[in-house]
Parts: sequence; structure tokens; C-alpha cells
Amino acid sequence: MSDVAAVIDDLRDESGELDEMVRGLSPEQWAAPTPAPGWSIAHQIAHLTWTDGVALLAATDPDAFAAEAAKALEAPDTFVDVAARAIVAEAAPDVLLARWRDGRERMQRMLRTAPAGTRIPWYGPPMSVASMATGRLMETWAHGQDVADALGVTRAPTARLRHVARIGVRARDYAYLVRGIAVPQEEFRVELDAPGGELIAYGPENAAQRITGPLLDFCLLVTQRAHRDDLAVRATGPDADRWLDIAQAFAGPPGAGRAPRSESPDAPAADRASRPEGAEADSEGPDAAPAPHGPRA
Repeated sequence: MSDVAAVIDDLRDESGELDEMVRGLSPEQWAAPTPAPGWSIAHQIAHLTWTDGVALLAATDPDAFAAEAAKALEAPDTFVDVAARAIVAEAAPDVLLARWRDGRERMQRMLRTAPAGTRIPWYGPPMSVASMATGRLMETWAHGQDVADALGVTRAPTARLRHVARIGVRARDYAYLVRGIAVPQEEFRVELDAPGGELIAYGPENAAQRITGPLLDFCLLVTQRAHRDDLAVRATGPDADRWLDIAQAFAGPPGAGRAPRSESPDAPAADRASRPEGAEADSEGPDAAPAPHGPRA
């Protein structure tokens, strides 16, 4: 199996896990608020439906996608919210679920059958098939975390998180650039403890700036699904420490992030530590925070 096929298989499985969470929900549960202000569970699925559709459009009709991208430039802070709310307004939960299933299957089929070397236009530089699949997996996992939090579901971390971590590491420079901050010149060492005891590492072993911690916690950090104070991710060196405050694995404006759980009076002390949860992208450099993300806070 090729590396690209492996990533797409993991995307399929990540989507399937989220599907299991939402398929039996009542209309009232679909309307339940998630940690993203103003977004219900339905909005989370609508956002994935929209982004999958835009990815398919980009691969099959670049001119039509260019028109969509132009709309995003006109309203960079609101266009994802507008798209999600429009879908929720026009689709009952059962229709929305069917639409998401159909769209993601068609998008994944497109990725599987794309010729070698395909570059898909996107909101930043064009993306390889592997990078697009990785980006879709990251978004599915991150929005799935919002749904899990809304439902009080604890997801077991899986090996699929390595894709989320990789895109978070590769988007390091983007997090600085989007804030107008000078990018550190030296590489960082990132060492993450994966489920099962595997160590996932990036960067030179002798780097002075270092990040260590659980793979799950790092993924929650770079997708801005938890505040760093609630996670067991640690930095050595001032540049690495600053990165933990600004890291984002998604394209677009900086997210506001989540407030520390310690600010909630009913948050147990144990929740202020690591929170358990439920083929890699090619080397395109730091350009590829991969997708216009939904609400981060």
C-alpha cells in the first residue's frame, strides 16, 4: 500500500469514528452547543461537509474553486461560519448526515484516483494529494473533538494522531508569520509519546529548543482544542515556549484558542492535566497549514 493510500485509509477511519458518534443523535442533541461559541454539533458536521465539498471542487473545477477562494479573501474572518450556518439552515440533521457521508466518500474517491503528482489548488499554495488527505484528517479529528466534548465522550487516542502532529510541526513557521512575528532560524526538536509507547520525533536530536509530551496533548494544542495549561506538553528554550502559545495546525487568522479549564469553577483538578480522547504529507515546507478552519475557541 502506498503512503498516500495509507493516509486516505486513516482519513476514512477517522471519519467513520466521528460518524459513529453522531449517527444516533436526536434532533435536540444535534442542536447541542460545542466548545466553539455559536456552533452546535450540526455546525461542526456542516463545516466538514462544506470543506470536503470545496476540496472536491478544487480538484475537479479549479476555476469554480478560484471564485470560492475569492469570496474567502473578502471575508477571511467569517466565511467558514457563514458557510456552516447556511448548510445547517437548509438541512435537517438526517439530511445533513447523508450529505456529509456522500460528500466525504466522493472526496476520498477523488483523492484515491488522482494521478501521481497531482497538485490541488487551495487557500494557500497548491497541495499534493497526501497533504490534502492529511489536512482533511486533521480537521475531521479536531471538529470530532468538539463533538466529543459536547457529548461528554472520551475518545481513545489512535495512531492516526501522528498525521495531526506532523502537520502541526510543519506549520510551525506559519504560526509566526500569520502573527507578524519573526520566525526562529533554528530547528526545534519535538518528541511525542504515542499510544503504545512509541516515540514520534521531529527535528535534530541536539536542538536547544525542544518540545516534549504526549502525542494526544500536542495534537490538542496545535488544533487549539485545549489550552496549554491543561496539557502535559513542555518546552525547553524561549523560542519553543513561545511557540506553544501560538501554535496552529490550520490556515487562516490566528485562533483565540480555548481558555484554561482551571477558569471553570466546576472543572475537576484532574482535568487540568492530559485529557485522553477518543502516510504522511509530502515535504511542501511550512506553507501548508492545510485548511480554513472553523472556530478555535
